[in-house]
Amino acid sequence: MKDKVLILNQDFSAIAVCSVHKAFLLVYLNKAETVSKAQDAFLRTVNRVYPVPSVIRLQHYVRVPYYGIALSRHNVMRRDNYSCQYCGSPKNLTLDHLMPRSRGGETNWLNLVTACMRCNTRKGDRTPEEAGLKLSRKPIKPSLHYFLQMHLNSDNQDWGVYLGKAKEFN
Repeated sequence: MKDKVLILNQDFSAIAVCSVHKAFLLVYLNKAETVSKAQDAFLRTVNRVYPVPSVIRLQHYVRVPYYGIALSRHNVMRRDNYSCQYCGSPKNLTLDHLMPRSRGGETNWLNLVTACMRCNTRKGDRTPEEAGLKLSRKPIKPSLHYFLQMHLNSDNQDWGVYLGKAKEFN
């Protein structure tokens, strides 16, 4: 039951991802309905067999306030696919300020990237251009839609239809 389930609001807009266990409870308690089922996956009890949900829809509309994706070490690394944005290494990762804080750089989505210790040390108190380093891609402020799409994998092709309807927040 390590798989994830996409939660849709009553209007079919994607609002979250949860565990199969939580999704099953929502469906069992009639707080949600199953929209799509996982193939060849079942939850078994002593006398019943239930299909594992892949996408569920809430029975009542839930107003979800949007505060943005929290700026955290984990979310920056997640946005950058847990790899150094200079050399691509997945080891000894740290956060790097493109414009160093000592030179007025702020701590925000557009100024932070994931860097390995080696590249971060090489860059030091300079900008990437001054240090002769090139970013593999420009940092962005991720949206809810972006993070939900990161959960989309080959097993959840049916999520794509609903993630296309997710609201783009920047």
